[in-house]
Amino acid sequence: MSKFGVLVMGPAGAGKSTFCSALVQHLRNNKRSCFYINLDPAAEDFAYEPDLDIKDLISLEDVMEEMGLGPNGGLIYCFEFLLENLDFLTEAIDPLTEEYLIIIDMPGQIELYTHIPIVPTLVKHLTRFGALNVNLCATYLLESTFMIDRAKYFAGTLSAMSAMIMLEVPHVNILSKMDLVKGTVSKRELKRFINPDTSLLDDDPSDTNAAIVSAQDQGADPSSAGSVMAGGSFKRLNRAVAQLIDDYSMVSFLQLDVQDEDSVGAILSYIDDAIQFHEAQEPKEPYDGIETGYEDGEMS
Repeated sequence: MSKFGVLVMGPAGAGKSTFCSALVQHLRNNKRSCFYINLDPAAEDFAYEPDLDIKDLISLEDVMEEMGLGPNGGLIYCFEFLLENLDFLTEAIDPLTEEYLIIIDMPGQIELYTHIPIVPTLVKHLTRFGALNVNLCATYLLESTFMIDRAKYFAGTLSAMSAMIMLEVPHVNILSKMDLVKGTVSKRELKRFINPDTSLLDDDPSDTNAAIVSAQDQGADPSSAGSVMAGGSFKRLNRAVAQLIDDYSMVSFLQLDVQDEDSVGAILSYIDDAIQFHEAQEPKEPYDGIETGYEDGEMS
């Protein structure tokens, strides 16, 4: 029997837990079943109490205290411990039917998704390559305010692409907190961020001396002190990152405003399509669940 789930990822502050809460609320409003899993061992406050919480297995606070590790090292230790105790997940997920959407809220340390093979190993266990046969879709949230700083936007887009390549599951990229940029970015400009446009670096409003630096930087050694101090090396790096994203042409974004239920519903429809949720549901008769009030043979 297939199961269905969504992995909610992204950098710290991107709104992952808020999105999970909005998703749970939307599913409840539409009479759909869900199973909410928190895999952030540092998270404490939830709008909806998780059905399964990694802190029942291990917490970041305990690891930092007992092992003498910092937040980043402690988080990696927590996930390594989880991988050694995967029965914690298996026993909770295995009884779920195909009617449930499993929502997995992840921590904001992007190393876990981009270049450390911890989350890819977890994903293999969850999906049809492992024991649970979950049709899994990954979502990667990037805060829409990154659009104000083009360099930060392209760095975030690169991390989303890295996660796509590492995890090898259907992927939905999301620009979150769209309510914060309403009236700031025009619709025409927004399209250039929805489908990353490398020319965004050419007209960065925050870079007032871009043309001067670009002219001075032609043919300059990027490692020279003058190039570094003038910002030329940084700009070359940004252009290389943007060109890499353009060459792969893998990343595009959906818009999310968690205050708008239609926006949450639209994101959910993409997730459902990616995991083929509706195709696996049992068809219902038109009058299933409706009591007519007639006994057999009492039609009049």
